[in-house]
Amino acid sequence: MAIFERDVLENRRRRTAKAFGRQAPTVLIGAGEPIPIPGGLDQTYPFKAHPEYYWLTGSQRSGGVLAYNQQEGWTHFVRPVTPSERLWEGNPDAPEGEDVAGLSEWLTRYAGPEIAVLGSPVPDVKSEEELAVEMRERLDTVRRRKDSAEIELLGRAVKATAAGHARANEVIRPGISERHIQIELEAEMFRQGADAVGYGTIVGVGSHAAVLHFEPGDRIVNTDDLVLIDAGGAISGYTADVTRTYPAEDRFTPRQQAIYDIVLAAEAEGISKCRVGTEWHDVHRAAAAVLAQGLRDLGILKGEVEGLLDSGAIALFFPHGIGHMTGLGVRDVGGHAPGRGEVQPCCGVRVRIDFPLEENFLMTVEPGIYFVPAILDDPAKRERFRDSVDWKSLDDWRSVGGVRIEDNVLITASGPRVITEEIPK
Repeated sequence: MAIFERDVLENRRRRTAKAFGRQAPTVLIGAGEPIPIPGGLDQTYPFKAHPEYYWLTGSQRSGGVLAYNQQEGWTHFVRPVTPSERLWEGNPDAPEGEDVAGLSEWLTRYAGPEIAVLGSPVPDVKSEEELAVEMRERLDTVRRRKDSAEIELLGRAVKATAAGHARANEVIRPGISERHIQIELEAEMFRQGADAVGYGTIVGVGSHAAVLHFEPGDRIVNTDDLVLIDAGGAISGYTADVTRTYPAEDRFTPRQQAIYDIVLAAEAEGISKCRVGTEWHDVHRAAAAVLAQGLRDLGILKGEVEGLLDSGAIALFFPHGIGHMTGLGVRDVGGHAPGRGEVQPCCGVRVRIDFPLEENFLMTVEPGIYFVPAILDDPAKRERFRDSVDWKSLDDWRSVGGVRIEDNVLITASGPRVITEEIPK
């Protein structure tokens, strides 16, 4: 079954060809091949086509190559369905196109001396890496803007995700395990239309909430625990990415509530900055300033807010970037604007992306405050930030663990639109 209508794919290819420019080399975009499971005989890991290939073809079939040449335009080479596949898999979907066995002849006839390979490597084809980097940057500029077909899929993924989080909220109580919460949440997302989880579901109870990518286990929720859940349902490769932090019972403890309120205010500030033309580093800094001010008001941090940001002291408690692009996979595109070097740190942490926001970008905004022993008990950090932290006061707050709140924000001409706002926080 086709994921995208023909006109959607044609529009994407037309925009990409324009971005490649009049002097573009021959470009090949590989789907990739399945990866064998070690010791699994003929078994392979579940296959997903490279996102650059999938976005331009709508196909998740392995072995394909999408070719572009200035004179010929786009040619899709696909792997034909074999009798063995029909025996073992039924009648797998295969897109229309030329037999991939004809790619070598096509290259001999149409390709120039320089070929840029994007997506997955193409067997027996040498890629000019500098050209490939340039062409990938040009493709990225096109892919970053979500089209209506992508936004529709993401809306469905959000609905499934909202149902999963609602179910999790229903089952959280003292005595239940992280793993039980995960099972209930994921089952409800599948019941409501998700065909996969967008990433490994995170459920962290108590101190586990301070582990950024905690894998749920057997830990049981106790009366005064926080429960941090980061989970998103996916449909046809498009995923929501949502974090909520819940109390074990009906309400937070006073200390939990104080930290939660600061994080919620930081998220609101970050979202308010998600406007066309705003640098992503400025979104991070705005949210970090709210966190620093809040921790200063609680007596945990000391000094002027700007100094706490510039020195990186805030990164003791907010050790990750404010967010990233999402959509086709939980880490969609990203990187930096053309002409910029490596992404620079901001407020003491590595921010994933470095460019101004544009219309139809889809971003996560996910501030957090965490009390991480590995960070707070590091002698070098204690010495470096001895004048920025009230280390004695800090001990009273460690039991909070961690709080993160995350939403998905579509950048529009009229301002930010939170597409995950139906999920309570």
